[in-house]
Amino acid sequence: MAKTYTVFDFNRDYPNSDACLDKLMDLRIGVRSTCGRCERETRFHRIRKRRSYCCQWCGYQVFPCVGTIFEGSRTPLVKWFYAIYLFASSRHGVPAKELERQLGVTYKCAWRMAHKIREFMAEMDAGMLFGEVEIDESYIGGHRPGTPGRGAGGKTIVLGMKQRGGSMKAFVIPDAKAATIQPLIDQHVAYGTTVHTDEWWGYRLLTWRGFDHRKVRHGKGEYARDGIHTNSIENFWARLKLSIRGSHIHVSRKWLHNYIAEFAFRYNHRDVADQMFARMLGAMA
Repeated sequence: MAKTYTVFDFNRDYPNSDACLDKLMDLRIGVRSTCGRCERETRFHRIRKRRSYCCQWCGYQVFPCVGTIFEGSRTPLVKWFYAIYLFASSRHGVPAKELERQLGVTYKCAWRMAHKIREFMAEMDAGMLFGEVEIDESYIGGHRPGTPGRGAGGKTIVLGMKQRGGSMKAFVIPDAKAATIQPLIDQHVAYGTTVHTDEWWGYRLLTWRGFDHRKVRHGKGEYARDGIHTNSIENFWARLKLSIRGSHIHVSRKWLHNYIAEFAFRYNHRDVADQMFARMLGAMA
């Protein structure tokens, strides 16, 4: 069983911003590398009071933070790394108010950091889905109590695709029409895949487009038949909504896509949760 990466391990590995910058330099460029100017094998030396290193021969400077979520930020790197650690170790998400309390930064700064990290998680997207894939929409938010699903007003629509035994993808969509849903499925699900859906008419062209389409009729009280169901993806929706209500209370329609990406990323790495922080750092290379 893998050893859990604890907060004590984090404090040992990253006691200050210098240690974080050294790690970033090692991941992205390497302390020993080829200089981009003189093209000689060199050892880059740290320049104090700047987030940069210089070539031992010609003085050419490299900046490890450029092109990352840290670029242009005056927040100490150790606070950024700890925020990433919190996102990697949390099961239900990290609200900006929690970052504000833990990091000792303003709410505005914490909010910006949280969304930068979520956007970074979205970039670590899984590849094409294949095998058996469950597809379903979920309706989040809204202001019409007592009316579930597609009949409720003011809800934001999210389309999800879950590979059985594999990865999860989810996207905020403007509507549940076939013209909106089909291109996303073509883009993220491999041709010829067995696709499980409910009877919603937005999926009616899946067979014609080359998928093995199987569906259950929720409207008639049918939820599973001979292995045909959407229970796995509906379980993801239930956990997502519980986490939003418990951790964030409310999520605006404008930024929902970032929260969806965060929860999909966490779900996709659930079997290697102890390595999630290391993987997120490694993805910056």
